[in-house]
Amino acid sequence: MDSLYLVMPAYNEEANIEEVVRAWYPILEGKDEASRMVVADSGSTDGTHRILESLQVEFPKLEILSDTGKQHGPKVIALYGHAIRRGADYIFQTDSDGQTNPAEFARFWNLRERYAGVFGFRKERGDGKIRAFVERVVCLLLNLYFRVSVPDANAPFRLMRADAAAKYLPRMKPDYNLPNIMMTTFFAYYKEKIRFKKVTFRPRQAGKNSVNVWKIAQIGWKALWDFRAFRKEMKEDAEKALPQATGRLPEAAPDMPESAWGDAEGADVTEGAKTQADAPKIELGKAPDGKESEL
Repeated sequence: MDSLYLVMPAYNEEANIEEVVRAWYPILEGKDEASRMVVADSGSTDGTHRILESLQVEFPKLEILSDTGKQHGPKVIALYGHAIRRGADYIFQTDSDGQTNPAEFARFWNLRERYAGVFGFRKERGDGKIRAFVERVVCLLLNLYFRVSVPDANAPFRLMRADAAAKYLPRMKPDYNLPNIMMTTFFAYYKEKIRFKKVTFRPRQAGKNSVNVWKIAQIGWKALWDFRAFRKEMKEDAEKALPQATGRLPEAAPDMPESAWGDAEGADVTEGAKTQADAPKIELGKAPDGKESEL
């Protein structure tokens, strides 16, 4: 039986956290006994931590990480590292603001043996047009910097094999702000077998978002420099994989990175690792392989 670590960062979520824990905790049922729900709460100034501690009495598999950085990115990195060190088979990450729907998790879990990562695709977003625009810009930048094409790089609804995530987590510093964006990029760039599936993304259920437009702009500006550094490292990887003078490939030569994704109204977004020019056409309601969509 596979073990699952359901992880989520939290910051000043006293208005949401109890409802979110109660809604998501049941997905641990039917999983290995080692499975856990882990919430990273460090820096909250409201009653979030007190509520989490009180819920541990009722939910014995609920763990709290309180020694992480305050920001969302460092918390996600700490959560992934915690799950990997504990020997989890799979990691599922979502947020603690109530915007995601636990009823949609089973569709992802049922695909776990076929893909290294199953990522959410927020075709419609309930958190405003500005954030939807920012996500489109991010995906454009990823295409420009890394030549990967993904429909949603940062959705907080993602199931990953822990051993696959472990390959890329060390590439990011503990205080890096955009781990989910880069994790998606690494999976696509290095041709991990991945799939995108549409998910519901509701408006924040209560409380106030701690990241405003100004903070998004600041993070975005820094991200451009970070992307350049990551791209340099990844190009160096590709150069190491080139054939040597003997004409033989190195023993562990990764494939050259490229990825493409297609989507059509009503169609699921499926795996691929081609250039955009070679991307398969998607028929309405069908995946590129001609099979019916599993949405």
